[in-house]
Amino acid sequence: MESKIELIESIGKIIVFMMILLSVFLFTVKTKNKVPNTIFGIYLLVITFDLIGLFTNKTLQYPAIQNLKVASSLLQLPLFYLYVLSACYSNFKITKKHAIHFFLFIVFLVIFYITDASNQSLLLYEIVSEIQFISYIIAIFIVLKKYKTIYLENYSNANYAVYKWLFQITLFSCIAHSFVLVRWFLSNSIYQEYVLNINLLISFSVLSITIFFVLKALYYPQLFTGINMNLEPLSTTSKKKTKALSAKESEVESQYLETLITFMNDKKPYLDFELTLQKLSVKTEIPEKELSLLINHHLGKHFFDFINEYRINDAKTLLQTPSKKDLTVLEILYEVGFNSKSSFYSTFKKATNQTPTQYRKSRI
Repeated sequence: MESKIELIESIGKIIVFMMILLSVFLFTVKTKNKVPNTIFGIYLLVITFDLIGLFTNKTLQYPAIQNLKVASSLLQLPLFYLYVLSACYSNFKITKKHAIHFFLFIVFLVIFYITDASNQSLLLYEIVSEIQFISYIIAIFIVLKKYKTIYLENYSNANYAVYKWLFQITLFSCIAHSFVLVRWFLSNSIYQEYVLNINLLISFSVLSITIFFVLKALYYPQLFTGINMNLEPLSTTSKKKTKALSAKESEVESQYLETLITFMNDKKPYLDFELTLQKLSVKTEIPEKELSLLINHHLGKHFFDFINEYRINDAKTLLQTPSKKDLTVLEILYEVGFNSKSSFYSTFKKATNQTPTQYRKSRI
């Protein structure tokens, strides 16, 4: 048993050191996206403070610090939620209204001070913290779903790095929380002897997650580009247009459609890998909302799919042209407007049921 305790304490020291180091890195790294890095750094420090109790009981000697440590866990999900918002939206700013997210932390800090962390107050804390966790996790998944929808409706290149990263750490949070729930259940049952094993499992899990965070930070220090916070999913904006179009409106829509198709064929704007709905709106002189409705409702496609359909058609032409057989697949994907090999391959195979190489061999 003593060897397990020593192992847990050793792992705990490594985790604390790595999290503090990662936080310092996030605070000091040069990036345009300072807000998400700062929030994530604070989030890691709060987790570090909370984890100290897992690896040492020294905080129990100081009731005020112990109460602060317990109450601080109510900061974790609010900070993570704000981090998700700041990572998804490039123009996100912390305002006074966000102070509401820290209300529960302040309330329980006062309750613990008044009641000296009585059993009743701790039970209330356990119930409220579970409700808070579930509520914020649901809110985070709603934000991620909205982010993905907006991205597909407004951007032409699949850049799911932000979505995948946020989804991964949200999943990690759920897994880590499940271990904590198991530990709480065991500590309040006849199986208390297994608590130490759960603590050991938690320590290894947290160490693995921390290493994952460090590697991500080192290899992708500027991971987050974000989208405009003012954008809304088309399903939200289109609710205002539920009435049938008048004859004049239908004529305008037909003109817009003709303008769009002609422009796409003649000017080939899709060759710009950074093409967005906003850019195309400016180039075609079609109002942004009208253009979005035209593509998503009239044509029944996401902007992402609409643009990539043209790119894939150009790629197919190049792949089956004998005079272009010296072009590599990589050269072709860049030439037609893609900037990601994985995105090109997945989009091409979805459209043709073949890889680019297979398609070329079957045509030449």
